[in-house]
Amino acid sequence: MKVMGFAGWSGSGKTTLVEQVIAALSARGLVVSLVKHAHHSFDIDHAGKDSWRHRQAGCREVMVSSDQRWSLTRELRGGPEATLDELLAHLGPCDLVLVEGFKRAAIPKIEVHRRGLAEPLLYPHDPHIVAIATDAELPATLPRLDLNDPVQVADFIADHLHL
Repeated sequence: MKVMGFAGWSGSGKTTLVEQVIAALSARGLVVSLVKHAHHSFDIDHAGKDSWRHRQAGCREVMVSSDQRWSLTRELRGGPEATLDELLAHLGPCDLVLVEGFKRAAIPKIEVHRRGLAEPLLYPHDPHIVAIATDAELPATLPRLDLNDPVQVADFIADHLHL
């Protein structure tokens, strides 16, 4: 399984870029999966729905299935947060997994940096960053990708990972 991460500060445009890169890679016939890290409590279910009620009643895992999709929700109930490797082990076969967040993971990553953000660049301190997608001129030794050109970013990923 080939993996490429996207790392950057909040507001840098990671989600928008990842969404566009997924579309560009999928259009090439690649099977793409995604792991996204959330820094807060989140819910993919809604209060009052059956699966939400089952989780509230104490289920550790709830699986919902239809003829369109299935989803598995696991409550940690105070247990440790899953590692990226543990999460990747749950994915089905695919050509590529894109990872949004997990900026400290030891995987190849593209840093997403937007002009005007006050936050420092990550790449000088992270040897796993292999390129920077930005709309700014930067004095970096890494490949600079156009933040507004998802096809260029998709091309870089395909070349870098030999897809």
